[in-house]
Amino acid sequence: MRRYTTLLLTAFLLLAIVIAGSAYLAGTGHIDHRTREQEITVLTTLPAEEAEILSQAYEDSSGVHVTFVPLSSADVLERAKAQAGSPQKSGPAMVLADWQTLGQASRSGYLVPYLSERGDMVAAAFRQDDGYWMGVWYDPIIFCINRDYLISLHTDIPDTWQALADQDGRVGITDFMAADASSNLLYAMDAEFGDEKTLELLDKIHPRVVQYARYLSNPVRQAGMGEVDISIAVESETLRYIHDGYPLQIIYPADGTTAWITGTGILAGSGDRERVLAQNFADWLLSDEAQLALQSHNYFFVPTNPGTMAYQSFPGKNLTLFTQTPQLSAAEKHDLLDTWAREIRFK
Repeated sequence: MRRYTTLLLTAFLLLAIVIAGSAYLAGTGHIDHRTREQEITVLTTLPAEEAEILSQAYEDSSGVHVTFVPLSSADVLERAKAQAGSPQKSGPAMVLADWQTLGQASRSGYLVPYLSERGDMVAAAFRQDDGYWMGVWYDPIIFCINRDYLISLHTDIPDTWQALADQDGRVGITDFMAADASSNLLYAMDAEFGDEKTLELLDKIHPRVVQYARYLSNPVRQAGMGEVDISIAVESETLRYIHDGYPLQIIYPADGTTAWITGTGILAGSGDRERVLAQNFADWLLSDEAQLALQSHNYFFVPTNPGTMAYQSFPGKNLTLFTQTPQLSAAEKHDLLDTWAREIRFK
């Protein structure tokens, strides 16, 4: 997978040259101290480390300080609800969160629409049609295969869910009950293939699962260390391990996959001034600068904006996504997880 590393490093260098050149030509060797008085507050479900990277990079670029408030999805929705119902135009201006949280906030009336030229480039699969939320990057589920195992294969490379179920290699996967991105795969497969087919595929994979991991990174580490032959994993963790020299290759399921989308929404009840600052920040998150900041700290997400160089550097940017969107209630999700655990995981 040297190709991935070479492409990413090339993108880094090009982006650094573009950013440095733009700053020089604009005469922005230092930030006007007057802009440092500008500040916005953003509710987020991102890990604190990712939020801090983005906050620092944006302040360096614009002079606007972003104060992130890391919260659970439930707490984000509770704060958004309280603000939307308050007569005072104050409080956090934006949400940076997973697509499920944003979808719930949109349906509940906690967000206001925002459309921009940059956001208009984002594919419909990664945004809400009326502009209530906009995806800024996504992290697809892929097959992560050990290169030594790949070389030893005397059959076709398993590049579909059925082929993965039919192959004889050892499998790594994160427990569906341990992480949202993993449980989302179960719900997405159920929507795409139906209950019977989904459970049939997972039941066939189960005997070769070495361990149902608790963390998203562990199946990737297992494949990199040769403890398993192939893992069902998130692409960001796989690229992180490839960047660190592990012998891994990414396979994109030809019959489709799902992705964990991160996006932005402008909060109802925020002030006019803060809302403008939030809109500017939302556009910046769709830029190469934001991706450079993340990738320089080994966070490799696929940007939703096809106009960025970062987007062009990902060979899997045109992967096939499932055509059906999960429409399960909380009770239905619980029942599906319970069925999988009872009939497959612990049978």
